[in-house]
Amino acid sequence: MTPGSAHPTGVRRSAELLRLYRHEPAQPAPFYEFLARDTVEQLRPFSANLEGRVIDIGGGPGYLADAVRDAGGSCVVVDYRAEELRLHGRAPLTAIVGDGRRLPIRDKVADVVHCSNVLEHVAGPAHVLSEMARVLRPGGTGYVAFTPWLSPWGGHETSPWHYLGGERAAQRYERRTGRVPKNHFGVNLFRLRIATIRSWFVDQGEVEVLWQGPRYWPPAWRVLGRAGVAGEVLSWNHLVIFRRPLVPR
Repeated sequence: MTPGSAHPTGVRRSAELLRLYRHEPAQPAPFYEFLARDTVEQLRPFSANLEGRVIDIGGGPGYLADAVRDAGGSCVVVDYRAEELRLHGRAPLTAIVGDGRRLPIRDKVADVVHCSNVLEHVAGPAHVLSEMARVLRPGGTGYVAFTPWLSPWGGHETSPWHYLGGERAAQRYERRTGRVPKNHFGVNLFRLRIATIRSWFVDQGEVEVLWQGPRYWPPAWRVLGRAGVAGEVLSWNHLVIFRRPLVPR
């Protein structure tokens, strides 16, 4: 996509995401820059206050933070490991080293809280969701996306061998490459199902779901997120956009 051109939509957008994703290991910046702009575009229809205060959980070197700043807002990145904040030869302007399950942030201060591809790396993803809800202002918008375990990319760099077992896939990766995978099953990569996250949003009462479905496919394909095991496999990446109501439910 050339500078100044309109952000692609529909199937064109999905095709571009797939193209950039394939080259992400060698050329990460184009994929993550595109993804950050795409996230901003996904939030706009839900009246998210992108000119306000944004918290990005697990935001690493700050690609989303740059997109938020371009939209007129400010963004604080919270990441578990300091080295993640310096990936790809860059770093966010404002960052905190902290645990998404216990955010070092006061209640109800964020206009938008974002968490992308973190939940599958956390042993207690419900704690992250609870913290996202806690730091949102009334009327604030949340954005959480993750890779389901049964997705073809569920094993991350060990995919698709994770279908034969996460530990087995990690061992195969180590034998083939001579190094332990960055995303090692049972250590920092866990089985996570769309159904588990859907249930969390149904059972809690702090926030309301505005939209959920496959993040990278066209919005009309959102039915995949409700298609049971088939949806877990076909969704690639699942997205939930939610809001903390102005008046508690």
